[in-house]
Amino acid sequence: MPKIPLAEVVDRIVDWFTDTFGNSLDAFSDTFGDIIKGLQNLLAFLPWWVIIIIFALLAWKASGWKLAVGSTLGLLFIYNLKLWPAFLDTLVLVIISALVCIIIGIPIGIMAGRNHKVNRLITPILDFMQTMPSFVYLIPALMFFGLGKVPAVFATVIFAMPPAIRLTSLGIRQVPEDLVEVGEAFGSTPWQLLWKIQLPVALPTIMAGINQTMMLSLSMVVIAAMIGAGGFGAGVLYAIGQMKIGMGFENGVAVVIMAIILDRLTQGVGRSFRTDDKDN
Repeated sequence: MPKIPLAEVVDRIVDWFTDTFGNSLDAFSDTFGDIIKGLQNLLAFLPWWVIIIIFALLAWKASGWKLAVGSTLGLLFIYNLKLWPAFLDTLVLVIISALVCIIIGIPIGIMAGRNHKVNRLITPILDFMQTMPSFVYLIPALMFFGLGKVPAVFATVIFAMPPAIRLTSLGIRQVPEDLVEVGEAFGSTPWQLLWKIQLPVALPTIMAGINQTMMLSLSMVVIAAMIGAGGFGAGVLYAIGQMKIGMGFENGVAVVIMAIILDRLTQGVGRSFRTDDKDN
């Protein structure tokens, strides 16, 4: 049986895309790269202890003093391991990737939650995005944007966006019908129903999606060190190449600490929304 020329077709599509939109991609990459550098310079300008205090205050606000103490000790441990620059690089990439996922994913999730046709259309696309091995996303990112942090963000966004879309759609569809009917009975417009009824009720589920998106962003940013993303992933990659087990373990522990802090922060924010919803 003759082989279907799938690889050749994909190569031709990529070549056509880069030839047609190459200048636009370069301009976008330069602009987006400047944004990443600006945020990196801002964090690098701040003293390390100021950033730790900011994280401690956020943790205290989100989940109480235990998380604040744990976050402080974890960040102090990362600083003690001389991994603070790698932490800042990883943090910038995670923040930017998660923000892009939220900005794009939540509106799509809202449309899917309110329209069954849109939901049926994007469901197989999300299935494809979630089942594709994460390393595969590095290939188009590398071809479109070259090496660096911009392709890392591009690959991370594609990999980490599905939970934001899925759980936003789920939260909108789980809003009780009687609440929507009450809003319609009082003459609410579709926009008013969304902002005053559906989004407030669905917010805890949406926050769960944001939490998952942030965790996936962190995992993909570490993998994206293979295309020049830097951060903790670069330390792990270098340690593997040089067989430096201790160095790889240090960077791995730092990734775990960062993941725990971000996970507990977003979970705490989600719990606060659920508490406020019960009080109301």
